Amino acid sequence: MISRLGSGLAAASLALSLGAGFALSPPATSPAAARQAVDLSDLAERVMDAVVNISTSSRVDTAPGQRPGQPPQGRRPGQPQPPGPGAPFDELFEEFFRRRGENPPGGPNGQQQQPQRRQSSLGSGFVVDASGIVITNNHVIDNADEITVIFNDGTRLKAELVGRDRETDIAVLRVQPTRPLKAVNFADSDRIRVGEPVMAIGNPLGLGGTVTAGIVSAKNRDIQSGPFDNYIQTDAAINRGNSGGPLFNMAGDVIGINTAIFSQSGGNIGIAFAVPANTARPVVAQLREFGETRRGWLGVRIQEVTDEIAESLSLGGRRGALIAGVEPTGPAGPAGIKTGDVIVRFDGREVRNSRELPRIVSETAVGKAVPVTVVRAGKEEQLTVTLGRREGNIQQASTGEQPRGQPPRPQNPTVSALGLQLSGLTQELRQRFSLREDVRGVVVTQVDPNSRAAERSIEAGNVILEVQNEPVVSPADVTRRIEDLRREGRSSALFLVANAQGDRRFVALTLR
Repeated sequence: MISRLGSGLAAASLALSLGAGFALSPPATSPAAARQAVDLSDLAERVMDAVVNISTSSRVDTAPGQRPGQPPQGRRPGQPQPPGPGAPFDELFEEFFRRRGENPPGGPNGQQQQPQRRQSSLGSGFVVDASGIVITNNHVIDNADEITVIFNDGTRLKAELVGRDRETDIAVLRVQPTRPLKAVNFADSDRIRVGEPVMAIGNPLGLGGTVTAGIVSAKNRDIQSGPFDNYIQTDAAINRGNSGGPLFNMAGDVIGINTAIFSQSGGNIGIAFAVPANTARPVVAQLREFGETRRGWLGVRIQEVTDEIAESLSLGGRRGALIAGVEPTGPAGPAGIKTGDVIVRFDGREVRNSRELPRIVSETAVGKAVPVTVVRAGKEEQLTVTLGRREGNIQQASTGEQPRGQPPRPQNPTVSALGLQLSGLTQELRQRFSLREDVRGVVVTQVDPNSRAAERSIEAGNVILEVQNEPVVSPADVTRRIEDLRREGRSSALFLVANAQGDRRFVALTLR
């Protein structure tokens, strides 16, 4: 289970059984002894005052039979969890009275009689500007009525929300200090290396300023929490309440913002994730300047390039982002980007896979004319696109309508090819499979469960729009194109397939 690190004290008893960093006691023969012998006291002392605790308070509705802070029902075990405030103070408050054999104020089980009650939670943050700019996670302050920043010397300042971005889980706060604050800088997170030592400071389990350390375990992790996932993974002890706190390199610069942990229990098991500094930096800058993000928008729907697809498109060892659809009103169409193109470079940056393109595009200025390198029919082409502003929740925008060929003939016979039963698109089939009126192509009426098509999740009701970049409107078009490709010596063909809602994807099928 991947969960956000919003906090509380409910798991305070767990802290007693968890190690919290680099203990110096292991014997010299321990494999971890060399790593744990590093003295980080000077570094911790230098940056500690820039790390803060974030206390929030909000008024929440309490459903009958549900304690505040209890997660909503219906989540599947092992699925990434959405951002949330974590366990509130209320849980520890109730536990304190239960251990004394008393009922908490408000009645048994701590339930208030009124439909609303105050809920508090804790997280972490850090100062990036001595004038009073503080960075934390969005899920730490989400839905908060009041936000208080607590400094290492105990000073408490009310904070205002400057701006926040749910997609990267970053929030920018402002406080009004009476004197300049201790601030830290962002590092170039692209330069970090797996195995590099790191140090985290935060407010785990509500205990206050706590230092832990470890190494960078991996880079560019995708935990499926959003379109821009490229997390730093670390084994530094990170627990609930560390949310929004800094992950430092040994120079004392912030390489990441601690955001999520992988845990079945909610406690640290040595797998934690931080938003890289290079992802956070432009978001923070936009939030400070505009109070919102202003991301570039290309207007395409993208798909991963598998080995089979790479072979079908003659990409060799190259990969990139496969264009599965082009938004009719987006910037990509006028620039000449087409369905079936593979973007391999964008604004001078290599695109190694489909995950990288949304992030690169989003970091590019709105209105900028950007050079784009695409592979089309096995050859590179250079295009220029002027980016729009991204407004939606996902970079993979809805695709446009497939350019229409001749309307399919209702009486086209059903044919078999590559484990698929294919038919022309009749009104009866459109109604049977609830196909949208603007979907045009060849309908899959049946799939051999032992075929490669079934393995690629093609199913009855899907519509084949193209075979190897050529539109098809009848079963005969499909079989003719397959035979042409076989005569050319091709071992696979690339099918553009749409579901009933019109969502498109490419599927490579072997022709043997």
